[in-house]
Amino acid sequence: MAPYKALYERWYQSPIGWFEPGESRLLGTDLVRDALEKVKLIQDRIRTPQSRQKSYADRKIHDVAYMVGENVLLRVSPMKGVMRFGKKGKLSPWYIGPFEVLDWIGEVTYKLAFSPSLSGVHLVFHVSMYRKYYGDPPHILDFSTVKLNGDLTYDVEPVAILDRQV
Repeated sequence: MAPYKALYERWYQSPIGWFEPGESRLLGTDLVRDALEKVKLIQDRIRTPQSRQKSYADRKIHDVAYMVGENVLLRVSPMKGVMRFGKKGKLSPWYIGPFEVLDWIGEVTYKLAFSPSLSGVHLVFHVSMYRKYYGDPPHILDFSTVKLNGDLTYDVEPVAILDRQV
């Protein structure tokens, strides 16, 4: 007795031969045509949500180009709990600047003019790190007193101890 029949008291039927030996089916053009129709139907149904999602994504994408001499804001990478420019958490700025665009390096990279206090920061950034600056004086941050590290972070030093508990 075969091991499968001994365990399960019936013969093993593989997915290939689920039919009885006497009733074999012929594979013909009808079966192939039906399979091709099903594939086309599936492709059409997949194409509908893909085009919808593409239209949503296309609304957000826009080509950005800056001219030499134009002012831009530089994005500061947000990190949770890191104090930037005297503010912590939700109130910390996402962009600093304005900085002048000195040169166009590649299709999506520009060189900026930094002040001497930011001499440790690389001058060339991807266009995704910039935001166009519109001349609004209240949004200008004075970063001349802050010493930035190479990754646009800085060390926080307490000015005074205000309260003490035992």
